[in-house]
Amino acid sequence: MMPELGKYAAAVLSSYGISLVLMIGLVVLSLMRGARVRRQLDEVEARRKADG
Repeated sequence: MMPELGKYAAAVLSSYGISLVLMIGLVVLSLMRGARVRRQLDEVEARRKADG
């Protein structure tokens, strides 16, 4: 199923691995930031309800 990469196998496979790790990292960071922003928004909305 996997094509023969010859002498470039290490470079190609490591590039795929690094790309996969970076994409997973971006997704995780995005989810963490989204959760933080959601919490901050909830706090601001709760304060506005309490004030008015």
